[in-house]
Amino acid sequence: MLRADTRVIAADGATLPQIGDKITDKSAPPDDGAVREWIGPEVSGHWAELRNWIGEFYPGVFAPDWLYGGKNRGWSLRYKKTRAFVTLVPEYERFSTLVVMGGAEREKFEERRYVWRPQLVKLYDDAKTYTDGKWLTVAISSADDLHDVMELLTLKRPPLPHSNSTSRSPRKTSSR
Repeated sequence: MLRADTRVIAADGATLPQIGDKITDKSAPPDDGAVREWIGPEVSGHWAELRNWIGEFYPGVFAPDWLYGGKNRGWSLRYKKTRAFVTLVPEYERFSTLVVMGGAEREKFEERRYVWRPQLVKLYDDAKTYTDGKWLTVAISSADDLHDVMELLTLKRPPLPHSNSTSRSPRKTSSR
């Protein structure tokens, strides 16, 4: 079976990136500027907000760690203590998050099944379940997607007690 190649070739012969392409230069992990340029200005705001939110609500808990997954998976930024909390995957003009939902998290998700946005429930239902849990990949392209991920992470691990009551927190699912 032949497959048409839909890659766009620039005048200089270089292949132009397509939406969803990963950062695959394995020589060094990308810095903040490279990630911002790769995912684009609008999406980089969501990237920064999620990273800041994790730092604010889980201070000192996670040390973000860049992982190289090969030429197909590229670079990803994992937040982990003993188990993975969330992995952020910068992609061309977007980014995705990977949240592994263990048994307890799946029970909590199911208890609130009809409160979540339908798009998230469909992602959850379509996600494959492995022995270590359900691997849920959520593409972040809007504030709603970002808040869904924040709620999933709160479900996975409640934030540490916080003295600043005016801080951003995920909106309540009961308000939907």
